[in-house]
Amino acid sequence: MKVVITAATTGEWMPTFLDVNELYTNHSKRMKLLFHQSGVGILAAAISITRMAYEEKPDLIIQAGIAGTFNKKMNLGKVVAVNNEMLGDTGVEEEGKWKDLFDLKLEKSSYHPFEKRKLPNQHLKEYNLLGLPEVSSITVNEITSNKERIDQLIKKYEPVIESMEGAALHYVCREMNIPFIQIRSISNYVGERDKTKWKMKEAIENLNQTLLKYVDRLYKLK
Repeated sequence: MKVVITAATTGEWMPTFLDVNELYTNHSKRMKLLFHQSGVGILAAAISITRMAYEEKPDLIIQAGIAGTFNKKMNLGKVVAVNNEMLGDTGVEEEGKWKDLFDLKLEKSSYHPFEKRKLPNQHLKEYNLLGLPEVSSITVNEITSNKERIDQLIKKYEPVIESMEGAALHYVCREMNIPFIQIRSISNYVGERDKTKWKMKEAIENLNQTLLKYVDRLYKLK
């Protein structure tokens, strides 16, 4: 089984790489584990993940990363799996209302790979091996900081988290029929720009501990 762990930056998977690379990459015949840096943002991630998928032909892609949450009751550092991805800033704002490409009739809301505006992970039931909480997410090119914009997004999409690369993974993998799972650790609350209140270190530590447990579980099962 060939498994790729992809992240926007190496810092998000480097601890996992250091801990498992020797065991799974060099000595395992049952599972080959590769690490991939996609770059930051939906454009870089879409191109990079597509190229990687064609070249490596993985049996599973794991996207790992940090994320902001819209849910003020969610503890920072919590690790979740994404069930549905949505495009959070592809469209236009008119008269105080946000209209996405489906509202503008530039795309049909259930035209593949979309389903009712969403990019669901149809493989999540099989590959959420750790039983992580499953949440909805939006992908944005610009990190959300404006309160009015936050309220618009919550009202329209009811997202729990936001990232800058998740939709790229879901779109590419649904188009190419590749099993995938997106695992995110919560580093901050959306709209909070005082980074002294973020839990970046804890989020990355928790993310990598989860990745280690996930790879071990996958190795034993496959």
